[in-house]
Amino acid sequence: MNPKEPLDRRDFLKKASAASLGAFAASRGAGPLFAFEGSPAEKMSVGVMGLNGRGMVPARGFARGANTTVAYLCDVDSNVLAKALAEISPLQSTPPKAVGDFRRMLDDKSVDAIVIATPDHWHAPATILALNAGKHVYVEKPSGHDAREDELIVAAARKHPKLHVQLGTQARSGPHFVEVLQAVREGVIGKPYLARAWYANTRTGIGKGKVVPVPANLDYELWQGPAPRTPYRDNVIHYNWHWFTNWGTGEICNNGTHEIDVGRWILGVDYPSSVVSTGGRFHYADDWQFPDTQEATFVFDGDKSIIWQGQSCNGLDLYGRSRGTAVLGTNGSVVVDRDGYVIYDLKNKIVKEVKAAPKGDALNTVGDDWLTQLHLDNFTSAVRTGTKLSAPIEDGAKTGMLCHLGTISHQVGRKLRTDPTNGHIIGDADAARLWSREYDPRWKPVV
Repeated sequence: MNPKEPLDRRDFLKKASAASLGAFAASRGAGPLFAFEGSPAEKMSVGVMGLNGRGMVPARGFARGANTTVAYLCDVDSNVLAKALAEISPLQSTPPKAVGDFRRMLDDKSVDAIVIATPDHWHAPATILALNAGKHVYVEKPSGHDAREDELIVAAARKHPKLHVQLGTQARSGPHFVEVLQAVREGVIGKPYLARAWYANTRTGIGKGKVVPVPANLDYELWQGPAPRTPYRDNVIHYNWHWFTNWGTGEICNNGTHEIDVGRWILGVDYPSSVVSTGGRFHYADDWQFPDTQEATFVFDGDKSIIWQGQSCNGLDLYGRSRGTAVLGTNGSVVVDRDGYVIYDLKNKIVKEVKAAPKGDALNTVGDDWLTQLHLDNFTSAVRTGTKLSAPIEDGAKTGMLCHLGTISHQVGRKLRTDPTNGHIIGDADAARLWSREYDPRWKPVV
């Protein structure tokens, strides 16, 4: 889409709806319509890796899709795997195969695409392995466990230019988000200069874990994968790994990725020239290793900046929203979230308000939602017909790098000066050492 080209909202919504119903592809009776050679079979065959939470959303979406089928379900927890199989099997004519080791999916040449919805430490390594096996990839955010992995995952995608890698930042496929982007480009708020992104939840503490035997249903060795080995503790799996540096990336990457990405998209910025982050673990004295309260400021060339506000344990809304992005400009402002947007003039008068959908629970990330379905449909269309991806990894990984820089600034306790051409840290050797991580040598990603 040309940045200066006006966007008709009704037309966009009509097209988006048609896409979600499979109108981009041919019916089974008419035969496939492919825009390039080497396209997958008429129904794209998908394997889903990681099923305890977010992974079930794309699993359901692809199982119900007119042009897709879930060929494999994969999880290292046999109980989770059995539950997922029971839910997904009735949604399609042929039940998926259930496997504990994702390499079985990579070995199957009939599989076209892999969904990666694992803990964060697996995102980049699994994506690289999938690309090397000739698979398209839909990877949930964040793009990498650290800034170096953001570089590695992009390098792998460039090495395989015929394969598509979509990052799960579903706002990029949302018609009303695109409408806001177009309105800002057309000058409705003047020159945009600040994006304020936030997330507010009321999470509880995770306590002090203790070393216990590994449950019989869990392949803990494979779960750890690329991460350095540690004993199994009783307060990590299945969700609390988000708050441990060995496997997770904190709230700024867990949920902040979405809103920071919207801010970067609308402002039209890539890498910052400086980053500073403050905050801490204020609410509970437990094993949580990231801040539950955080403010990170990213400054870009051209007099633009993004401020991220994370409230993991205090759900006080901002602008009446638990999460969202506000963009300030010289002539007004816009506030946008998953439910719609509001444009204001400089005197706080509402210029335009759009409700994209009935207001839902913005903190629910495991329920089916229309934005995710559009994002899955965009990925399917890209693989089957060559449609442009909404969130290609080459762009999405830039947001991941921003989030990791915010974490590094918080960890070293000072402002970072960064190269605006690639995000690299300048003149701070101690901070630069946090750019990458240590790996179990058997799983170290190689591009």
